[in-house]
Amino acid sequence: MGIVEEAHNVKVLGPGDRVIVLAHGFGTDQSVWKHLVPHLVEDFRVVLYDNMGAGTTNPEYFDFNRYATLEGYAYDLLAILEELQVDSCILVGHSVSAMVGAIASISRPDLFSKIIMISASPRYLNDVDYYGGFEQEDLDQLFEAMAANYKAWCSGFAPLAVGGDMESVAVQEFSRTLFNMRPDIALSVAQTIFQSDMRQILGLVTIPCHILQSVKDLAVPVVVSEYLHQNLGGESIVEVMTSDGHLPQLSSPDIVIPVLLRHIRYDIKA
Repeated sequence: MGIVEEAHNVKVLGPGDRVIVLAHGFGTDQSVWKHLVPHLVEDFRVVLYDNMGAGTTNPEYFDFNRYATLEGYAYDLLAILEELQVDSCILVGHSVSAMVGAIASISRPDLFSKIIMISASPRYLNDVDYYGGFEQEDLDQLFEAMAANYKAWCSGFAPLAVGGDMESVAVQEFSRTLFNMRPDIALSVAQTIFQSDMRQILGLVTIPCHILQSVKDLAVPVVVSEYLHQNLGGESIVEVMTSDGHLPQLSSPDIVIPVLLRHIRYDIKA
């Protein structure tokens, strides 16, 4: 196993010729895909990895400067694909990793046949003629709460992000992976993500993008999925699912997994 693979806890499952890469979002790790993986391993070579900063990675490897922008994560994704000698893949990117995949695809469109984006947003802050869902004051309060008492913040944020029942297994699972992050790293990652603005690069993304979105999501209003559809440079399609929350592949697998499999298996009709 190479250095990059080891640092990111890369796992490769299944005998298939076609490669599918599953990339998780903030506060989770590759375990967020546990409901999807069993449906893929017979037909695909499935690549799982953890973003640097996830609780499952070595915090000593987290470079605060490198990961102050989403490009740092995009370089990691490209390094993983290079080390595994992947020449083409389908990327399923959740939340921030959808944007990370989009950035990576601009420099290496040959490596991606399509990106399936789940709960993706190019910008979380509201702006003139743009509704991202948050005002700066909201984000400042979120960051202050994280810095003041990270454990208490996790307990409050997890059920809001996941949606649905406070006692659900999905809320407990997200709480666990969120709390596994080192607090200073979690705050830095959250600041990088929530303050990011990827709107200006969307037109440079030329590969097909499948945009999947929960009808109710604390972090990403439904209008954002339509904004992505209108502004991405290549073919795109939107499907708004009846799921609730920002991690629907974890909290509503009965709804989301069939939708994901359909978008994985079928391409956008030109």
